[in-house]
Amino acid sequence: MLIATRLIRLILFGIVLALLFALAWTTLQIATMNDDTGASVATAEARRAAYRATATAIRAQDHESSLRYNPGIVLMQDHALDLTPESEAGDGLDAAAVPDDFHLPKLLIPRSPEEGKWLSGMRAPRRVKPVVRRHRLVNIMLLGSDEELTEDNFIRTDTMIVASLNVETGTVSMMSLPRDLFVYIPYGKMGRLNTAFGIGENLGWDPGRGFGLLRQTLFYNLGINVHYYARVNFSGFETIIDRLGGVDIAVDCSYRDLYPTWNGEYRWRTLPVGWHRFDGFDSLWYARTRKYTDDFDRGRRQQLLLRAMWRKARGEGLVATIPRLWSDLTDVVDTDLPLDMLLRLLPHLLTLDLADVENVTFKKNYHTTEWITPNGAEVLLPNPEAVAALMQDFYTPPSPYQVSIAGPSIGVYNASGQDHWDIVASERLRWDGYNAVALGQVDGGAVNPTSQLIDHVATEKGSLVPRILRALNMNDEQAETDAMAERDYDYVVTLGRDYESCTYGVLPLDR
Repeated sequence: MLIATRLIRLILFGIVLALLFALAWTTLQIATMNDDTGASVATAEARRAAYRATATAIRAQDHESSLRYNPGIVLMQDHALDLTPESEAGDGLDAAAVPDDFHLPKLLIPRSPEEGKWLSGMRAPRRVKPVVRRHRLVNIMLLGSDEELTEDNFIRTDTMIVASLNVETGTVSMMSLPRDLFVYIPYGKMGRLNTAFGIGENLGWDPGRGFGLLRQTLFYNLGINVHYYARVNFSGFETIIDRLGGVDIAVDCSYRDLYPTWNGEYRWRTLPVGWHRFDGFDSLWYARTRKYTDDFDRGRRQQLLLRAMWRKARGEGLVATIPRLWSDLTDVVDTDLPLDMLLRLLPHLLTLDLADVENVTFKKNYHTTEWITPNGAEVLLPNPEAVAALMQDFYTPPSPYQVSIAGPSIGVYNASGQDHWDIVASERLRWDGYNAVALGQVDGGAVNPTSQLIDHVATEKGSLVPRILRALNMNDEQAETDAMAERDYDYVVTLGRDYESCTYGVLPLDR
């Protein structure tokens, strides 16, 4: 039973809304668990080689072997309603939020290092201003760590996703953080963001150990206050997908990386564009691969998997059963989310639809700048103004523009000659917040040489045509207007053989 418990502990790799979805899944697993522990340890050992074969097994080279504890911190009482003062809280001052009955954990605000101090070949950055919050938010950090792979007694959180639940609007924002973001870690040194948790664990950081230091690091460099966390190892990710019966993913970019064969060898595998049913191992491969792509796109794919898992779990009716199994669940999940907070959030989760989830990601060369440290490590420096705007967007509910694009309907037909590409295109549009529906193959099964967009709204002001064209890699010549007062869809897309689904600069399609 101990071995089985260890396996359960691994199933929550980067779950949407952190613990909340993870707990829903564990409910299902506990209900179906038996006493057949088998050769679980041997199976885990056999999997390690397969994990190492993927691109994400690359270790960070800059974690410190000698760690010193020198915090210099002040206390911040946080609440779900936090109207940050116009002026930044200075060193040694208490940054208090507006009182509210939705109390959240206190944050110890780190002091800035000495003005002009040089660290790792650069001047230490000053603490950024806290992001202004005008809504009741609960932020949960989803962490996927690699200690079972590296076995070097140092935890790297290669998956970092912040899920922010707006309890006023009932919406959720998910933001993936680049693991190579080079930031000031408030124990006095610069480092990759994915090392902050491990440093805090090794230091015995007070308060909060690993998450306590990571939380202060995020506040110092990004201005956001993350209240809770859920952390798991990533290998058990297979288990959750397999027990759910697999998940369906619209793959819009082709990927190529090493893949283990049945006899223990490795061969190159190309995953084509299409609508795929993934089992656990294929899901893990899809979530981790970085060959011919980068960490930014990997974060996007991880969010796509979370959306697919949430859709499947909600369809299975798992969310509502969380509270009665809470004591069992907290034995197998590393989290600091208390039961009373879960009970407050549960009503919002029961009605949460994927249309209410906004996806926020860093953009390469806009939000970050590539840089090489004096010791040769390739890292990403945050671009302050762009990152500040991104954080404010993350904290802000859907804008009038986002609401406007979610209203008009878009129907997508497939005449590309490729199976299910209407689903791929509609999911791509839904990722951007559009109300898109896949309509299947065109009548008669015809294959068109070119794609086409028909605008039945026929209004220039506020038209979505340019944005839809851009999202689907189409040009102006492929759009036409056909005003219709009575219509099933406001815009109709018919995909042809020329449809190029990948808008993320990954691997070109093979024709």
